[in-house]
Amino acid sequence: MSPRTAAVSDLFAIIVAAVAWPALVLQYWLIVWSGSPGAVTVRYFSFFTILSNLLVALVAASAATGGSWTPLRILRTPRVRGLAALCIAVTALVYVTVLRSLWHPLGPQLIADRSLHYVVPVLYLVWWFALLPHGTLVWRDAARWLWFPLVFVLWTFARGAVVDEYPYPFLDVGRLGYPAVLLNAVVVAVLFVVLGLGLVAADKALAPRHAAP
Repeated sequence: MSPRTAAVSDLFAIIVAAVAWPALVLQYWLIVWSGSPGAVTVRYFSFFTILSNLLVALVAASAATGGSWTPLRILRTPRVRGLAALCIAVTALVYVTVLRSLWHPLGPQLIADRSLHYVVPVLYLVWWFALLPHGTLVWRDAARWLWFPLVFVLWTFARGAVVDEYPYPFLDVGRLGYPAVLLNAVVVAVLFVVLGLGLVAADKALAPRHAAP
């Protein structure tokens, strides 16, 4: 990566972080009044939208700030950056195709909604595709990335069994039952695999080509 491209990439990382973090704070502020702080905080972090945007915000911030602290270096690895691209792409795609028609936010909630589901995904994916170095991902990464949604689904089922609340209608065990919800989870898992393989393929295609000596 040339110094100029690196500088543009760092600037874009600042932009991504500058959009993601305020949107996450705004969304928390909008729901913090709906219950006790502990219950609201757990509910907040039980949405995949929040988790994927938080991962993007952390990855972008790690690139923008630099530093050799181990967590920051891990967040700057190609595999974690690819995981963030995959998760935020799934967030946007599922929202647009399944969830968007189910509610109609207004005012500040509309700002948070559009930022988390549209603006942040577009900005991050542009940064990932156009400005980050490529060529180090392997096909196995598409399978490795499945741990993130798997942990989310297990947490969703465990929490739902206790409080009878689910973050998304297609995961509502109380209304749909486990067979239907598990089928929906498999469909989303297939989406993760397909998009994950697509990201690895894109990473390989975007790798710099060096002429043989």
